[in-house]
Amino acid sequence: MFPLFRIFLLGVSLTALTSACTAAETPPNVLLLLGDDQAWGDFGFMGHPEIRTPHLDALAAQGAVFSRSYVPSSLCRPSLATLITGRYPHQHKISGNDPPKGTPREAMLQHIQREPTIPKLLAKRGYVSLQTGKWWEGAPALGGFTEAMTHGDPARGGRHGDVGLRIGRETLQPVYDFIDGHKDQPFFVWYAPMMPHTPHNPPERLLAKYRGADKPITVARYHAMCEWFDETIGELLAYLDRKQLSDNTLVVFVTDNGWIQDTQKQVYAPRSKRSPYEGGIRSPIILRWPGRIPPGKYDTLASSIDLAPTILAAAGAEVPAELPGLNLLPIIQAGGKSPRNQLFGEVFDHDVAEIDRPAASLLYRWTIQDQWKLILPTAAGARPELYDLSADPTEDHDLAAAQPERVRKLTADIDQWWNARE
Repeated sequence: MFPLFRIFLLGVSLTALTSACTAAETPPNVLLLLGDDQAWGDFGFMGHPEIRTPHLDALAAQGAVFSRSYVPSSLCRPSLATLITGRYPHQHKISGNDPPKGTPREAMLQHIQREPTIPKLLAKRGYVSLQTGKWWEGAPALGGFTEAMTHGDPARGGRHGDVGLRIGRETLQPVYDFIDGHKDQPFFVWYAPMMPHTPHNPPERLLAKYRGADKPITVARYHAMCEWFDETIGELLAYLDRKQLSDNTLVVFVTDNGWIQDTQKQVYAPRSKRSPYEGGIRSPIILRWPGRIPPGKYDTLASSIDLAPTILAAAGAEVPAELPGLNLLPIIQAGGKSPRNQLFGEVFDHDVAEIDRPAASLLYRWTIQDQWKLILPTAAGARPELYDLSADPTEDHDLAAAQPERVRKLTADIDQWWNARE
């Protein structure tokens, strides 16, 4: 759909990678920090008035922040699969968390096995890789990881991380041991600690900061979880400093999807997780690589679909030509100027309807072009929704009826990107 974008980026990418990013000579380590169920504004560096995230704030100050960035899908398994593959859910076919009733979970693992994932491609550059925390795709070796916390065996309770979910809440030692055991090799670490995801059980020392007579305890617990997650990131970054690894480590931060805390129960509120609204799909992206990535904050549209080509390019690894995302490094070098002004995404049901046909589970497709956002529901009788995010960031005023021509144009763009009826 965007051949000129590709030509532009190829030229800029070659310049950026030969001048600012000498990845081919000194491949950087990569630490991927994955938040889980946290709203896009629930960070100090994004302006939250109460939640304390000093370590992520410092990371943001030291790196490039894409404050207007998104994940294509607002459910954890397809979102994480997009991160590791660099492809949309309808392309990698990992669309929901659980298989159709009566279908063994192992039947869903065929898709990750055939994907050229980040760890598989980095291995060709001599990288070792560690999986920790959230992981839905069976044994992490299927995704190319050379080492892992998770076993992924459904017969032993494997579903979305099993014993690997101890990371963050209970220990960080597996990450330390992995780094210490590979001092002479570039490494890739997948840190996905299922935080601030439920259960919201923060230490009392943190919860005490957020308790208040006018604040529901459910909200206080969630806020404290956000700070607890930030603490673990601070410990990891401090470890890199102690080991003198920070200067040659690309640190990447993003969340898998958003979350708005219900004030009465320990569940998410509407228009957040599993929805196509900002509370579900928007997430800031941070990239820190000292001396290679200049600090800055950009309102350029970006997506988690961009992280695979960015990481692979930084490492001097093969970037598959069919990846739909953009390498963010030349965009940063250009001061945030991007040839792209439009993003796309899709939201599916929690359970997979048909393992090989994502369209069977499709709930929404969406696009954002400049400030305009169009949501196309699949439910019978449901109508498109159009929002002007610059004037209405909370999506309170649907303008679809007032702007039918814009709806038609953006609908055509979505169909050109992925016509789910085909």
